[in-house]
Amino acid sequence: MKKLLLYIIIVLFFSFSANAETLIQALKETYEKNPKLNAERENLNISSQEIKEAKSEFLPSITISGYVSNEKTKKLTNRSGNEVHTKDVNPEQKSFLIEQKIYQGLAGLASYEKNFIGLEIAKLNLKKTEQEILLDAVAAYTGLYSSNELVKINLSNESLLERQVETDKNRLENGEISLTDLAQSESSLLGAKAQLIESENNLIISKLNYQKTIGKVNGNSEVYQKYIFNFDLPKSLASATSISKNESPELNIAILEHKQSELDVKIAQSELSPSASISYQLTETDDTSTIYDESDKGVFKAEASWPFYSGGKNTANLKKYKSLRNQKLLLLDDAKKNNKTNVANAWSIFQSSKSLLDSVKSQVRAAEIANEGIIHEYDSGNNRSTLDVIQSNSILLDSKIDLVNAERNFIISQFNLLASIGRLTASNLRLK
Repeated sequence: MKKLLLYIIIVLFFSFSANAETLIQALKETYEKNPKLNAERENLNISSQEIKEAKSEFLPSITISGYVSNEKTKKLTNRSGNEVHTKDVNPEQKSFLIEQKIYQGLAGLASYEKNFIGLEIAKLNLKKTEQEILLDAVAAYTGLYSSNELVKINLSNESLLERQVETDKNRLENGEISLTDLAQSESSLLGAKAQLIESENNLIISKLNYQKTIGKVNGNSEVYQKYIFNFDLPKSLASATSISKNESPELNIAILEHKQSELDVKIAQSELSPSASISYQLTETDDTSTIYDESDKGVFKAEASWPFYSGGKNTANLKKYKSLRNQKLLLLDDAKKNNKTNVANAWSIFQSSKSLLDSVKSQVRAAEIANEGIIHEYDSGNNRSTLDVIQSNSILLDSKIDLVNAERNFIISQFNLLASIGRLTASNLRLK
């Protein structure tokens, strides 16, 4: 009774709230509130503004300026050395300047295209982070559920062994078993107590991990037991690989970064190309000097320049970006290989975890039947020793623990397969 009360307290402390929280609800909360994910959303906003900055290179710039000053002349002489009569002036000037770049060696166009690709990369980085966070949330949620189940299993095992010890004490008094048999039961009980303590500590760790990834524990995690994975998975490895080539964020980021490196080369080449611009400036000046009262001046200017030599900086810059382009090409080849390997691993783990789960389920059923029969034979005195009961109980306990872990691993493997092909997203999971 004490153990049952202890378990109820643990469940209430770690799992209870006014509203039960399902796995999908936990994923939705993670998607909306995770700080790392929100930080990546801000990065997407930054990339949007960088595109506007790149567009500004094609538009004219307009500058309005002016000044007001006070000039006091204490002495003024001509070339003969005679003092010239003068008076103080207060010059004012207003200026309006409009400039337009005509040609800059295709740097402006390349820069705009690079920033546009940068926006696409930011979207893919957001998708990549989203998949990583949601997969972590699945692991945290199922980890909390599994830890709860393992505490329950170990509590039940401890209670069972406590009854076994009491039964064996009575049988020892009646001369039905030896002192060695009782010592075996007591040793098993002590082992069960240690295993229970370990599972309770793991439950605390799972709760903390849940809070770090998802947030405050807000419901009975045992609702996960009723969760049925209902999202479309690829039917074959070939299908999974084909989907990932189009939807994997990591692979597509590598493709776009290589395209950006090619544009960097064009931008560097433009530093060795001529540039041209036109401008018009209108200036109004009042109280210019003691001789002139005001002046209005308009200047139209067409300007061209060609940087022939700047100490080797331009050519060195071009060589640097060509090397970076080669580097990105090599990284793209590596990303293609990694993508293929990751999908194959995810598919293999999914298939093996599914087979393992079916096998463990059968193992548990067989262990339950065997344990029930051995206990019945032991209670009936049909040549079954205490060690037989202990071993049978241990096999059943291990199979139940394996089942909890296999169920969790199978759920994670399905979400992991979704992530490997680029479909572990809020839209695909219908979180928004």
